[in-house]
Amino acid sequence: MEVDERYKILFEPLKIGPVVAPNRFYQVPHCNGMGYRDVTSMAALRAIKAEGGWGVVCTEQVEIHHTSEITPYIELRIWDDKDLPVLSRITNAVHTHGALAGIELAYNGMNGPNLYSREVPLGPSDLPTYTFSNEPVQARAMTKRDITNLRRWHRNAALRSKAAGFDIVYVYGAHGLGAPQHFLSRRYNQRTDEYGGSLKNRARLLVELIEDTKDAIGNTCAVACRIGVDELIGEEGIHREEMLELFSEISELPDLWDLTLCSWDIDSRTSRFGEEGHQEPLVTGFKQLTSKPVVGVGRFTSPDAMVSQIRRGVLDLIGAARPSIADPFLPKKIAEGRLEDIRECIGCNICVSGDMTMSPVRCTQNPTMGEEWRKRWHPEKIHTKGKSQSVLIVGGGPSGLECARALGRRGYQVTLAEKNKELGGRVAQESRLPGLAAWSRVLDYRLGQIRQMDNVETYLGSDVTVEDILEFGSEHIVLATGSSWRNDGVGRHHLIPQKFPEDKTYTPDDIFAGRLPNGKVLVYDDDHYYLGGVIAELCRKNGCEVTLVTPAAVVSSWTVHTLEQEMIQSGLLKKGVKIFPHNVVHPGANSTPESELYSVHIYTKEVSILDCDALVLVTARRPNSELETGMEKARNSWTDSGVKSVTRIGDALAPATIAAAVYSGHRYARELDEEIDPDVVPFERELTEIATEPNWKTFWQE
Repeated sequence: MEVDERYKILFEPLKIGPVVAPNRFYQVPHCNGMGYRDVTSMAALRAIKAEGGWGVVCTEQVEIHHTSEITPYIELRIWDDKDLPVLSRITNAVHTHGALAGIELAYNGMNGPNLYSREVPLGPSDLPTYTFSNEPVQARAMTKRDITNLRRWHRNAALRSKAAGFDIVYVYGAHGLGAPQHFLSRRYNQRTDEYGGSLKNRARLLVELIEDTKDAIGNTCAVACRIGVDELIGEEGIHREEMLELFSEISELPDLWDLTLCSWDIDSRTSRFGEEGHQEPLVTGFKQLTSKPVVGVGRFTSPDAMVSQIRRGVLDLIGAARPSIADPFLPKKIAEGRLEDIRECIGCNICVSGDMTMSPVRCTQNPTMGEEWRKRWHPEKIHTKGKSQSVLIVGGGPSGLECARALGRRGYQVTLAEKNKELGGRVAQESRLPGLAAWSRVLDYRLGQIRQMDNVETYLGSDVTVEDILEFGSEHIVLATGSSWRNDGVGRHHLIPQKFPEDKTYTPDDIFAGRLPNGKVLVYDDDHYYLGGVIAELCRKNGCEVTLVTPAAVVSSWTVHTLEQEMIQSGLLKKGVKIFPHNVVHPGANSTPESELYSVHIYTKEVSILDCDALVLVTARRPNSELETGMEKARNSWTDSGVKSVTRIGDALAPATIAAAVYSGHRYARELDEEIDPDVVPFERELTEIATEPNWKTFWQE
């Protein structure tokens, strides 16, 4: 098939030093929560990107030396030759599909607390380490000898990268994670020798590492530099004007420039806080200073936006992490003119939470992500149907829609019944809230796919009963009926139901239905993900005086794993929302009128009377399981009605994230008519080789 003329530039090869990228689609380095623990899973993840048409596929940051490791986070390592078989598995997987393989060498320095190696971290100055969890660890200022050692370690890692088969080798100085950035930034670099003070001096280590790497492997491997162009804190740190000055001096040094913002959370903003291509104002102008290719990111999913970046001279290559996770086959779909089949990234950063929680990456849009090797799930291929013929799905939220899409792909006759007048369930509801519009892509993609299938029918306004199910006669019944937010305060703190005043108590379900509170509004967030903060923002936007109370120390505490907690809290404070942490809301009792609310400090037990006109409880949800209960009571009628199974999925089974709901629906579709042994682990595992057992009697005398 001929590529659309508009997009041909995206498929032009590009020379990067001694190697050639087959197209302009560049999967930039990104973490995955697998690293050295789940090697084959991680290699399969990279392989699927290459199969999907990404011309360059890179690793995550790879630790080059044991004196700079970031335990508890699980990244790859290239400490010595023992790591080469792991890394070769990645290059073999990527090369199988014709892509270039890139490796991001990282000496974490101030970002490496060395909890595993117990080595003292090394940085430009004597300062506390700069980590996500504020370990009580301080880095010591590097001596000249330390710097010499670092240069040798980096050179050794580059040589090992070449031996492992990588085509592009990175010098990493971005996101607040790489040592070269720490030397570049005045925040961390307080040195007075030739590695501190002036811009030239602060850039010396970066330049030396690029030169060393070029000297070691530059004849066969491309050398890339990933560099942060702005810390967004003014002259105290790295800023764009200074980096333009530096760039003009060293622009021809590496074979490729990978431009980012200095902070990972700023660079990888959620869609709630950053539009597609939000980095452009800060990275514009650098390409004009170099003849070398430039790659950058922007959560690009639109081919028109990609082409625009290249034609306007912003970038040469379209960098992507999150869009390549949401749809590993994005390049091929553009090439084949199947734009309607692209699973567009929604920018929720649930993928990032994998790395932050040391668990395999997952994706709201792509339920196969991270399961390519573990379960042999392919994002574009699915096995044909089994012996059954028909499935009735009750509920058209994210779980039901994904289940219908995947079952339809397998060839089943699928009927989806939704009681409301629109599909989408919680996705449709939540995407109308402030900042969450992009989340509607979860609905848009699945609805678009279902509409292409003759064997999938959808019915709206269908409040299905047990009698309807039995009369319908489908072999398999899937209950994707969602969940309902509790109005009794039960969550992580209150485990016993509380009696709040009915006349002023709201839940998110009331908000979704358009029943908005007025006056002084108290939002009690014991959910700790995004919704409490979003509802507080909505109420404030509607002119309410808003106080957010939470047992946690900060607002939306779990969103630290999606890199947006600080933006959420600062945004609410700037909008005038009062925040009351470390407190639990109670209804009035005995000594106080029933209509009154009070909070109790979880540590001091201090009681405060809360003056409000409305209370919004964002706590926990109840699965909507009434249909299942009804079907169980009518089990004697199943055989006569042709019913073989009744199964709950998604939030109807156990309320969780939208990503979990989509996964649940997809899993059901994959496993229907398959024999599942409940006593067997349902996915592949990779076990670390155990060392030879010593003689315990003489071990310490040997």
